[in-house]
Amino acid sequence: MRKLIILAVVALGVFSSAAVAEGKKIGVSWSNFQEPRWKFDAAAMRSSIQRDGNQYVTANAEASAEKQMNDIRTMIEQGVDALVILPVDREAILPAIDLATAAGIPVISYDRLIEDSRVFYITFDNVGVGRIIAAMVRQVRPDGNYVILKGDPADANVGFLRQGMEEVIGAAVAGGSITIVGEANADGWRPDSAYAAMEKILADNGNKVDAVLAQNDGIAGAVIEALAAQGLSIPVGGQDGDPAALNRVARGTQVVSVWKNNRELGKVTGKVAGLLADGVTMDRVPDSIRFSGGEKGLTFNAILLNPTPITRDNLNLVIEADHITKREACAGALPGVKGC
Repeated sequence: MRKLIILAVVALGVFSSAAVAEGKKIGVSWSNFQEPRWKFDAAAMRSSIQRDGNQYVTANAEASAEKQMNDIRTMIEQGVDALVILPVDREAILPAIDLATAAGIPVISYDRLIEDSRVFYITFDNVGVGRIIAAMVRQVRPDGNYVILKGDPADANVGFLRQGMEEVIGAAVAGGSITIVGEANADGWRPDSAYAAMEKILADNGNKVDAVLAQNDGIAGAVIEALAAQGLSIPVGGQDGDPAALNRVARGTQVVSVWKNNRELGKVTGKVAGLLADGVTMDRVPDSIRFSGGEKGLTFNAILLNPTPITRDNLNLVIEADHITKREACAGALPGVKGC
């Protein structure tokens, strides 16, 4: 009898371990880790997925649309139960959605919209982010010569951010109090591309530029370098809450970095991926809405989180959230920066 009990306990232990190991496979395809923020997203998503007993399967496309397709094809062959994709190129990725759908695998479009109504879209309100960047810069410089430096044209977020900016400055542009003296894209969201674009705009306008709306912090940093090379310091806004940008806010060289709490975004995405892998339909995901706004006029099941503008008046928020250390954020800070 004692031996039977021992065998039963051992068998139960093996079964329980197998049950834990049988968690769903969640495939996550990252476009790249060029911007520091993606490392925070990845850590939060991995933690969320694993906390639910699921397996985190990941690949870095290294900014190559071709590699991303191959990565996703491999994940499908490995039998993932759900896919999370941060696309390199919103058009080039569409065949991957066909492959996943054919295999019965649900897909989450992460932070950047893939314009296919079969995906579940999780992001922040990027139109709202564009509004915030423009509004915060305009508070400091309400008129004059503006430059708009956008991200990669293959990213749908570029259009959403530009739409939000237009909602804030459009009337002033029409009325003549704001003149857009330069507008360009940074291919691949690369800082070197942004630097070259800003350098050209400054040269074309004899350095007569009063403010810059940059669509992310990497671009904002490149803009500020190009301005400094000409001895200029003007209001610049960006987004992502990159550590270097938050320090620029403390130093006074960047007006705002719109913080999209990517830890929360990664956490929510991990939860939703687990639900979809378990067979929950997209229209039954808690807190989801119906979203439309892409160029193709499609409608998606989506979750949109709210962004937070970080300025010198509330820098303490990112420090208290452990997004950045006080030492990193406050090095060389101007007097009066909250949290420093």
